[in-house]
Amino acid sequence: MNPLIDRLRPYPFQLLRTLLADCAAPASLAPIDLSIGEPKHATPPLLLDALVAALPSMSRYPQTAGSDALRTSIGAWLTRRYRLSGLDPLSQVLPVTGSREALFAFAQALLDARGAQRVVLPNPGYQIYEGAALLAGAEPIYLPLMAETGFRMPFESLGPGDWNKVRLVYTCSPANPTGTVMQLSEWRELFELADRYGFVIAADECYSEIYPDPARPPLGALQAATELGRPGFERLVVFGSLSKRSNAPGLRSGFIAGDAGLIAPFLRYRTYHGCAMNPAVQAASIAAWNDEAHVAENRRRYAAKFADVTPAIASVLPTAVPEAGFYLWARTPEDDRTLARGLYRQFNLTVLPGSFLGREIDGFNPGSGFVRIALVPEEAQLREAARRIVQFGSDRLNGSGEPLLRLSTTEN
Repeated sequence: MNPLIDRLRPYPFQLLRTLLADCAAPASLAPIDLSIGEPKHATPPLLLDALVAALPSMSRYPQTAGSDALRTSIGAWLTRRYRLSGLDPLSQVLPVTGSREALFAFAQALLDARGAQRVVLPNPGYQIYEGAALLAGAEPIYLPLMAETGFRMPFESLGPGDWNKVRLVYTCSPANPTGTVMQLSEWRELFELADRYGFVIAADECYSEIYPDPARPPLGALQAATELGRPGFERLVVFGSLSKRSNAPGLRSGFIAGDAGLIAPFLRYRTYHGCAMNPAVQAASIAAWNDEAHVAENRRRYAAKFADVTPAIASVLPTAVPEAGFYLWARTPEDDRTLARGLYRQFNLTVLPGSFLGREIDGFNPGSGFVRIALVPEEAQLREAARRIVQFGSDRLNGSGEPLLRLSTTEN
């Protein structure tokens, strides 16, 4: 086996299982899992209907590039969503079988294992970026996301000696786990660095369609490039997905879009990689990208959830409604792993320790002292989860035995 596989660290959820393995959760309470960012809202019927109707198409091999109809529908959505002009879907858009596999595969296609290359990534962040860098033979450079600097990536912390070795920069906006959105000034800084040092930007935007204010959609990388006079999206590729937008994580449908000079060789790589999207999934994807009504309703439900439970949770674990995404990134008054064990052992409630999403560099892990809380369950179950968190915080931190804020909910 490739010896680089030994450099991969256990996935956060494997670490969580190990952390909780010797804890006995109370059987009297129904389990509630807020650790995994898996949407629980129903997949829209229009997507399922299109999937079923296209099942006979499974009798033929799909093209790796996807159908022109799918690429056109994705391109049209990108143009509407980000107010683009001149995007060519047949050269600048490529369907992928979920953004996760494409984020990983892109590094394998881009990086040259024969050279000493570096990959910049956010810390804490999505573990796929790190694994992609390591298995491509590159070394990660971790940029800490700190509350004191608004959880932004501190590009200025790297000097010319570092940037000269960088071949790829992963960004995540809206960010997992912090919910931070990159601003135009940050994109300007990053584009200027890419031009100066010749690296490529891989922008993960899978949370782009979940945000609290429908009048303020998050800025996207393609939109930023357009506004900054880069209509060809030089050195930039963006990754999107239907998993969160359309509550269809099992569909495994997403896209990569941007610099045509990067899309073309990545398509050639994928013809060997064997990851063409099956025709029925393509049909369902077209239906999803062409419809915004279900997306608006999904967004409304998440906004209502944040408004409903954030004040209660924040009364014991300092947090705030994020700019986008469906996570609360909450401070913990004790070790984040200890708090996660306590919540599970006392209330059968699972959250993800922030330290599992971060990496310790020079003795410091910027994810430590936080937990990630995914607001994915149905509303009634989420209210019950908030009630348990408040009770846990009250009992553990105040010693009064009385919740700081009562919620009108009962165990389901």
